[in-house]
Amino acid sequence: MEEGDKKKCTVEAKEENGIEEKVDENKTREENEDKNEDTKNQEKNNGVKESDVIVTLDIREKLLDEGEKQKEEKNGKENKEETLPLKTPPVEEHPGGKKKEIVPARWVMAVLGCVGFMIVYGLKVNLSVAIIAMVNHTAVAEMGGHHDDEEEHHGNGTVNECGVEEKKEALEDGPFAWDDNIQGLILAAYFYGYIFTQVPGGWVAEKFSAKHVFGVGALLNALCALLCPIASKASYIVLVALRIVMGIAGGVTLPGMHVLIASWAPPQERSKIASTIYAGMTLGTLVCMPFSGLLASELGWESVFYIQGGLSILWYILWLVFVYDSPAKHPRISRAERRFIEESIGTNTKGEKPPVPWASVWTSMPVWAIIVAHTCSNWGWYMLLVKLPTYMRYILKFDIKANAGLSAVPFLCMWIFTMINANVLDALRGKNIITTTFARKFSTFVASIPPAICLIGVTYVGCNTDLAVALLTLGTMFIGGMYSGFLSNHIDIAPPFAGTLMGITNTFATVPGIVVPSFVGYMTHGNQTVEAWRIIFFITLGIFGLEAVFFSIFGSGEEQPWVRPKPKPGDPEQMRLNEA
Repeated sequence: MEEGDKKKCTVEAKEENGIEEKVDENKTREENEDKNEDTKNQEKNNGVKESDVIVTLDIREKLLDEGEKQKEEKNGKENKEETLPLKTPPVEEHPGGKKKEIVPARWVMAVLGCVGFMIVYGLKVNLSVAIIAMVNHTAVAEMGGHHDDEEEHHGNGTVNECGVEEKKEALEDGPFAWDDNIQGLILAAYFYGYIFTQVPGGWVAEKFSAKHVFGVGALLNALCALLCPIASKASYIVLVALRIVMGIAGGVTLPGMHVLIASWAPPQERSKIASTIYAGMTLGTLVCMPFSGLLASELGWESVFYIQGGLSILWYILWLVFVYDSPAKHPRISRAERRFIEESIGTNTKGEKPPVPWASVWTSMPVWAIIVAHTCSNWGWYMLLVKLPTYMRYILKFDIKANAGLSAVPFLCMWIFTMINANVLDALRGKNIITTTFARKFSTFVASIPPAICLIGVTYVGCNTDLAVALLTLGTMFIGGMYSGFLSNHIDIAPPFAGTLMGITNTFATVPGIVVPSFVGYMTHGNQTVEAWRIIFFITLGIFGLEAVFFSIFGSGEEQPWVRPKPKPGDPEQMRLNEA
């Protein structure tokens, strides 16, 4: 037993020594040397003494101590090397796939897109307020436009039919003798240009760069706004031409933004992101109406265009720096967010987009449902957007400051309702309580029938101006349902062609923008009465009703079968993309 123990210790010591010295040799040589060691040990078994065991044990302990120290030093170096890289690059992912970035790139795009629409729509509607300060109401009245205004100008504080004393400051004259027909032409001129660039704008955005299509469109609107005072003083015809150019530039913004949303918004967040962006249309009206009224009354009507146009150029710089066409092109987006967006959308980063299947588009009833809904909704939308200041000025008898402020109140409520409606619908869809189709139809119905009823009610409240403002506020508020309704529906039914479809539907929907100002101007020319406006609002009721019925029957929230190209034989990559 004693000799066996000695043998065991000697073998262990020598094996340990061999391992430490020959760690880099291959396994074959190690096995051969182990066999030689065993042979030698067997030959020395009979000659081992007790002193040899002690010496062997001492050597073994020293070797083990040195080995442990080397391992500790090696582990220490590895730990240092592992901790250094963690301090240099930013951590992009947490366990579970959560993102660490403070503001996701898709929401930066959404917020700047919202501000961009504030600019486009603000510069579109600021003329509706500024024109009240620009017109010489006395000259217009002498031409047979408004007899009531003529009487009001001769008194410092006349009393109207509702017993309300009107202040003279509300009737201060501007430099231009533009009657209602000319005013209607000027306000409609924007839409003469707007209608021609819808489809081309969507096509260019899909093929090249949606970021630059939207950004340049907004920038040109700002530059044209700076030129409006000069054009107005030259001639109203020059102003009309400039407004047409603004419309051409503004026409590409909506289809361009639709392409960006299709590239950036995951389906489960589509209502929220789209509503956030398109709420900029409402916020533009909300901010620009009172701001324009304040500027016109305090600094003169020219300041409306100079200040708003100048501020808009600052936005364009931020847009260039922080927004990109897709997550794949964004240099600062986190890997986690890019993967989340692309996996949710099913982005094909390999091939080009397929051509638009025009025959399928024009024969698709869900497409026509959006066309009808968009066109009918815009009739009521432009009625409020363009002519609401006129109604409050001549019928509700507010001066320019009160007019601008009270005109903005309905749009504030509209913005709040838009965000609440979008978040509630996305939450219900996320829990599979409702379908996308139901969400789109419900929002479109809310955006049509309640506003129509409220507009009719306004004409029956008589001199109760508080109730009139309340009804106008409710009617405008409910129109906000369109952002989570038909306006987001293009991306649902045909994501690859969202820009082109928006261009198509918005081309039809631009017609009310041309017709409404001229129609209202014709109906109220020399006849600014409640009865005339009641006829206008009853016509609007019928148009809103058509929107609700048609979209409820033919609308859909499902991707259409003609969207994805049929897979070719022997093309497994294409088959996988179609199945995704």
